[in-house]
Amino acid sequence: MGRIQDLWLKIKNGTEDAVGEWGLIAIVFLVGLASFGLGRLSALQEAQPAVSVQGAEAAAAAISVAPSGLVVASRSGTAYHFPWCSGAQSIKESNKIWFESEGAAQWAGYRPAKNCKGLE
Repeated sequence: MGRIQDLWLKIKNGTEDAVGEWGLIAIVFLVGLASFGLGRLSALQEAQPAVSVQGAEAAAAAISVAPSGLVVASRSGTAYHFPWCSGAQSIKESNKIWFESEGAAQWAGYRPAKNCKGLE
């Protein structure tokens, strides 16, 4: 029984010498802070709604893309768009002109739409 107590005292004294009073307080504080953070993180993950892809087919079907066209412009407009840009979706089907490339649209006298990201 004396050996266990001696061993316990050696461990306790070694810890006190190595860490000191403020080090022990810092360790307890950091462990508590980490535990709180992990608890909050797990609560946030549980609160997120499940991901659903039910409307993906309807959204994809709503965007019309000509088989041979990369960019689209309006017959009465001055700018060309990618098919998924909001400006392209507001053009009536009967007024759409499709181009195989941005260069072809520029050659026809159209400029890139400013509100369509990715156009130069």
